[in-house]
Amino acid sequence: MDQTRTRGSDRQTTAAETLQYMPGFGNDFETESLPGALPQGQNSPQKCNYGLYAEQLSGSPFTAPRGMNERSWLYRIRPSVRHTRRFSNLSYPLWKSAPCLDEHSLPLGQLRWDPVPTPTERLTFLEGIRTITTAGDVMTQTGMASHVYVFNEDMVDDYSFNADGELLIVPQVGSIRVFTEMGVMEIEPLEICIIPRGMMFKVTRKGDEKVWRGYICENYGAKFTLPDRGPIGANCLANPRDFKTPIAAFEDKETPCRVHVKWCGKFYVTEIGHSPLDVVAWHGNYIPYKYDLRTFSPVGAILFDHPDPSIFSVLTAPTESAGTANVDFVIFPPRWLVAEHTFRPPWYHRNIMSEFMGLIHGQYDAKEQGFVPGGMSLHNMMLPHGPDASGFEKASNSELKPVKLEHTMAFMFETRYPQQVTKYAAELETLQDDYLKCWDGLERRFDGTPGIK
Repeated sequence: MDQTRTRGSDRQTTAAETLQYMPGFGNDFETESLPGALPQGQNSPQKCNYGLYAEQLSGSPFTAPRGMNERSWLYRIRPSVRHTRRFSNLSYPLWKSAPCLDEHSLPLGQLRWDPVPTPTERLTFLEGIRTITTAGDVMTQTGMASHVYVFNEDMVDDYSFNADGELLIVPQVGSIRVFTEMGVMEIEPLEICIIPRGMMFKVTRKGDEKVWRGYICENYGAKFTLPDRGPIGANCLANPRDFKTPIAAFEDKETPCRVHVKWCGKFYVTEIGHSPLDVVAWHGNYIPYKYDLRTFSPVGAILFDHPDPSIFSVLTAPTESAGTANVDFVIFPPRWLVAEHTFRPPWYHRNIMSEFMGLIHGQYDAKEQGFVPGGMSLHNMMLPHGPDASGFEKASNSELKPVKLEHTMAFMFETRYPQQVTKYAAELETLQDDYLKCWDGLERRFDGTPGIK
């Protein structure tokens, strides 16, 4: 049965308050919130039960290969053509799309920020999105944008869909409730969720925080999928069973509502007289889902050396070039370090990929100072980076006994495209002017003497 039905402004719960989910990644699901609402044996009967309308939502071309074809059939109170009327222009000046070039005079460099300021005004989730970087081109469905969000107001009669890409949401402070066309998800810090391109949703708060804050990857390209494991085999990393898709739920609400649309980097709004979250039943594989980062099973070196950070990939959005991602979503979770005769933190490196990092909680082992929860850093392609001076000293001289990294969770949005910093990020008061000083203590140690010093 459905978890939430609303009529007007009266909320009614018709099942347990604990939300229900269906497990599995890439599955073909079916679910109904009223008995008999889901047609059997066909997709589009002449008349649907309960007077519902049948409608298909496609996330891929009709002719995509079977393994890549994505679509869901929705059975709803009104067809989506009734959920948009005449559009008006709308402005979200701090939400940018690629290409976003030459907005500021900040020169190239390694960058790091403290958390964005807490808002003094009332902001909904949409109003609280601030773009930090953009990459690629939204018009050609390539690249991505990295955002932070900070808000303190619910979307009550406001709804949205993003035609430009899917949204990967990473809460950092405060749990959120994401009500999509296909059901309800509750996501807390250390969990993530995906809202597919074009899917209607609204975001409300859970708990009693003063502010709700987190990160968003807006993926313009091919949708996120699980990376191939290769020689790792059938298990570990992000296991398919740990991805959760919501069961059907709907709003039956006849009040003035607004639908906000992002399309080709521009924003529009349309006013309707009802909730667009009116899907009573559905089946298919074009779906929203959530994932608990604590269920990630890390794989690492058990004798010597440090594996590439790609070993921590949770999701990847592929391109036509095998092994080269439009976006990788990578995490650095709690784990054991056991390698012998090895510098254990991430090594110094330069990379053809561009890396946007955030810290959900705790410390990041390569930079224990200055990189704080809610903060972020940017190391663009071919710019060198790695452990700070104190991290190098500690790792170079510590006893190499088994050590468990605990109370930590960092992540990375990594893309094949250079990430362009927005004007907002370049002028943000929390931009650390002294970030580069973290490497000042890495002095010359070479003395020409053979052997390890």
